[in-house]
Amino acid sequence: VWGLGRVAALEHPQRWGGLIDLPETLDARTADRFAAVLAAPGDEDQIAVRPSAARGRRLVPVPAGRTAQQWNPTGTVLITGGTGALGSRVARELARAGARHLLLVSRRGADAPGAGGLRAELTALGARVTLAACDAADRDALAAVLAGIPAEAPLTGVVHTAGVLDDGVLDGLTPDRFDAVFRAKAASALALHDLTRDLDPAVFALFSSSSAAVGNPGQANYAAANAFLDALAEQRRADGLAATSIAWGAWGGGGMAGDDRAAAAARRTGIRPLDPDLAVTALRRAVMDGRPTEVVVDVEHELFVRHFTAVRPSPLLAELPGAGASRPTGHTDDEAPDTVLRERLTGLAPAQRSAAVLDLVRTRAASVLGHPTADAVGADRAFRDLGFDSLSAVELRNQLNAATGLDLAATLVFDHPNPADLAGRILGLLLPDDGAGEPDADDLDQARVRALLATVPMARLREIGVLEPLLKLVAAEGAASGGEAGTTETEAHAYDESIDAMDVEDLVRAALDGNSHHEG
Repeated sequence: VWGLGRVAALEHPQRWGGLIDLPETLDARTADRFAAVLAAPGDEDQIAVRPSAARGRRLVPVPAGRTAQQWNPTGTVLITGGTGALGSRVARELARAGARHLLLVSRRGADAPGAGGLRAELTALGARVTLAACDAADRDALAAVLAGIPAEAPLTGVVHTAGVLDDGVLDGLTPDRFDAVFRAKAASALALHDLTRDLDPAVFALFSSSSAAVGNPGQANYAAANAFLDALAEQRRADGLAATSIAWGAWGGGGMAGDDRAAAAARRTGIRPLDPDLAVTALRRAVMDGRPTEVVVDVEHELFVRHFTAVRPSPLLAELPGAGASRPTGHTDDEAPDTVLRERLTGLAPAQRSAAVLDLVRTRAASVLGHPTADAVGADRAFRDLGFDSLSAVELRNQLNAATGLDLAATLVFDHPNPADLAGRILGLLLPDDGAGEPDADDLDQARVRALLATVPMARLREIGVLEPLLKLVAAEGAASGGEAGTTETEAHAYDESIDAMDVEDLVRAALDGNSHHEG
């Protein structure tokens, strides 16, 4: 529930209240403390209430210079997802560290792509390798695999790397989509826990995700399943058993978040892909470190904090470097974003209002997609063709909500065919009682023309015969301005020079708006 809740906080920030963990038995003292927490002011939204105290959750950096013993495996080490991108990297590291027997469990076993080459590579490193075709969530099949471990190489380590992604916003997730992700992550981990409990392996490592620790829009099912892994590690430690759940950021070179789009999205949140060699070294240290849960990410702190507090405050991140420089919303209570934007729009002509909101949508869309400017986001181009999916849709919604103060749906790119249509909807919501609140066709057409012309290179405008009419329009405006009393020849010459310095966007603005390019 906590993993799912952290994603809900990011996907539906305006409706979010928080997460509170209560003890199994709620006595009068704890109930009073619970009531006090609910009534307390402030932004705390992840709290554990106990009879002795109420504690807020924090993500805390590991002290610099900490050293820990590295895991040097002996006996048999079982790796789920053993032939996958993550599992195979772990297997190579453990083979180099002297593992005697690697039991690689995957759905296809020896028939998995690359399995034969992996076996040969690990054997050359000195390890004995067993490839087992087994769904780790199938307890009978897993028990049979465990029964085949040779007596001379008893089970000393378990590394659970298996997992399935099925991303989507909360509103679109079905029980079946939760079940598939939970089976690979949570059900498999629970089966490993139950069936190896009496074998008491010295290492029981669970590959969790940073999405469970801090949330990630579009990954509610994945975050929830990985939060289960974190809780299982805590429970095992409380029972005196070995356990370490590591909430990884994206790994470079392949893995659960290895595709280019996911990696680009992660970078925009301040999370860089982990170097795989450093990651497996971190694994060998983490399992010997004494902590049941750790978060291992390569993070740019200030960007990370700014991204995750863009739509609401997050005390969880308060102790990270860069947290002090972060402003959750970028405005004060007396200067809400919708008020500022409405005031700005009210001062514009109807066509300019349409253009201003369209520019906002295109700029934010470009930011989400990783484009340096809005030129790559055509006003009439479908959001799907631009590259939007359910995850980037949530990110765009959050950016637009922060900029406008509106409560737009996470499905906005699916509800509106293109940026121009979405801009019209936003303008109507911001100025519902204004005659321009629902812009007419001419206003929208002019906004589209502005946006489209601004994306065309100057040479292409000249080639298709559009540049000359634009220049004539600008010159006509300049002539009209030059005819006014008090305009000198020097001022007219300066105006001509300003035309030469214009880029396409300035030229279009000057042609359609007259002298507006002179304004500061």
